[in-house]
Amino acid sequence: MPGPCGRADAQGCHARARPVPSVCQQSAVSSPYPGSTPREASVRRSVYSEDHEAFRETLRAFIEAEVVPVHDEWYAAGQTPRDFYHKLGELGIFGIEVPEEYGGAGEHSFKYQAVLTEEVARAGVSFGGSGVHVALCLPYLMAYATEDQKKRWLPDFVSGASMYAIAMTEPGTGSDLAGMKTTAKRSEDGTHYVLNGAKTFITGGVHADKVIVCARTAAPTPEDRRHGISLFVVDTGLEGYAVGRKLDKLGLRTSDTAELSFTDVRVSAGDLLGEEHKGFSYLGQNLPQERLAIAVGAYAQASAAIRFTQEYVRDRTVFGQSVASFQNTKFELASCKAEVDAAEAVVDRALDAHDAGELTAAEAASAKLFCTEVAHRVIDRCLQLHGGYGYMNEYPIARLYADNRVNRIYGGTSEVMKSIIAKSMGL
Repeated sequence: MPGPCGRADAQGCHARARPVPSVCQQSAVSSPYPGSTPREASVRRSVYSEDHEAFRETLRAFIEAEVVPVHDEWYAAGQTPRDFYHKLGELGIFGIEVPEEYGGAGEHSFKYQAVLTEEVARAGVSFGGSGVHVALCLPYLMAYATEDQKKRWLPDFVSGASMYAIAMTEPGTGSDLAGMKTTAKRSEDGTHYVLNGAKTFITGGVHADKVIVCARTAAPTPEDRRHGISLFVVDTGLEGYAVGRKLDKLGLRTSDTAELSFTDVRVSAGDLLGEEHKGFSYLGQNLPQERLAIAVGAYAQASAAIRFTQEYVRDRTVFGQSVASFQNTKFELASCKAEVDAAEAVVDRALDAHDAGELTAAEAASAKLFCTEVAHRVIDRCLQLHGGYGYMNEYPIARLYADNRVNRIYGGTSEVMKSIIAKSMGL
């Protein structure tokens, strides 16, 4: 099977997706960003194959042509335009891990998503809620959808005609998902469920066409608080479904995040995902990949912060000499580089383990904890080297600083990660 995009013998990223000619017909790219060279981020890394690197070059050219020129407009608007997701669908981004019979490329490697994450961070841009669409929602569809459901849902998922979000968190429940109050009551004739409740912090919730909603189909038992949670794929056009506020966040400004409410929404029984009452166990099975994705993103942000800072300190002069010439600058960036090198090793080991089906919950938690803490320290130090300009949103380091903060919260807080790791140690 040829790799997605950028291969001379490939017809784009998947069989039915038309690649963007100006991007996918290039076998290599010139340096689209200041101070860059193709494959600079992975010259000595063995975690990626030639297919992954060809995909990286395609993405880099696409980002330069389609995203960098307009990203400031997206940032000011507070969201990514809906039609951009159609472009990602045409490029084949959404179908890499989808089987060919549903319009995808049929690849079985999460590393393509890792490459995408690295390139987006490297350019200091965002693809909005599309990360949730692929990294969070697709695994549930692939693992628990019936054959009929896959035929109904996946072609539009791949093309970007239907964008997905996942709704777990509620106003009164964050890390404690077992405490959710949203209910889905089955009708007497068994043809549908009636959905009532509310969700918050839903990434991609404004543009979503379908949302995987976690809801209670039965009350918890004294022995198991997690019992009775089910998953539904809910069409956002159904009567009673409503998008509330688009939330005003500290960071991730181009990724729309919304409140959702459900008032007597009639969801077809045919849109139950997996078995009734088993939703909590399904959520737990995808958490290692979700946490790995966050670890990759944090590492990529820290690496990007160093690159942006190197460029800045070379150009900025203080007391008649470049900021880069001061010993403090050299020592600070050297220390940051050492930390990012360590984070890269952690990420690469976890990516290999995940593709081999061997990544444990504790290992994913450890990768997330380490990489997010490294990114926190590195980005803060890099902002300091920018001085006052580092506090200005026109500089990518300021946006990285704000975007990075949520990494230690979502996907499980750092405190939760420590608890998981400690439990694996028998503590």
